[in-house]
Amino acid sequence: MSGTTPGAPKRSLFKLLAELPTQLVDLFRAELDSLKQEIATKLKHAGIGIGLLAGAATFLFFAVLVLIGAAVAGLATVLPVWASALIIGGAILLIAVVLGLIGVSNLRKGVPPTPNDTIESVKKDVRTIQGIGK
Repeated sequence: MSGTTPGAPKRSLFKLLAELPTQLVDLFRAELDSLKQEIATKLKHAGIGIGLLAGAATFLFFAVLVLIGAAVAGLATVLPVWASALIIGGAILLIAVVLGLIGVSNLRKGVPPTPNDTIESVKKDVRTIQGIGK
């Protein structure tokens, strides 16, 4: 039994060979599009990570200012003014830590921006064209 489906037109070897360059160009374009998509996704994750790290740094800066204010208030008085400043400083510090951890996680997803999936796909295509198979 042949590998063709019933009713499918049979093409000659010359027609198949004539279609080969077109198919190779289509394959190349598809791989290039895949490469662009993969790099864009990784760079997007890196950008989000960098943005979140910048946000974390901003909150950390404000936390330091508040903690310094709390220290000044603590030295100036011995009553709840400095305690409330410490609570606010701790909350801002907690926000900075959470943003920093999320930012590092996103940054790791995007760095290095190597298109691993596309590279594997191209290697598979080359092996298939060479007739090696998997």
